[in-house]
Amino acid sequence: MRKFETLLLLSPELSAEERQTVLDTLGAVVDREGGKMLTVDEWGMRDLAYAVNKKTRGYYVRLEYTAPGQLVAELERIIRITDGIYKFVTVRLADKVEAEENA
Repeated sequence: MRKFETLLLLSPELSAEERQTVLDTLGAVVDREGGKMLTVDEWGMRDLAYAVNKKTRGYYVRLEYTAPGQLVAELERIIRITDGIYKFVTVRLADKVEAEENA
C-alpha cells in the first residue's frame, strides 16, 4: 500500500450538503477499492490566482489516503466525471506504509 494525497478545487456554488455528498462519494470509492481514507482536510473558500470556469474563488479540500496504485486511476476517473470539481492533483507521499500507520 502507498500513501497518496489529492487536492481538490470545488465550485464555490456548491452548498455544504453538496460538498459533503461529493466527499462521501470519493471516500466510498477509496473504501470500495481497498484503500483507507486517513484525512479529509477542508481548507475552505479561497481566492484563486486566476479565473477557473469564470470564477475567482474556489473551495479547497485535501484528501490523504493509503491505497494500492490502481485505486488512484479509478478515483481520478470518478473525479473527472463528477460535477462541481474544477481541478485536482494527486501526489504519492510514500511508497510503503507501515501496518501500524494504517491502523
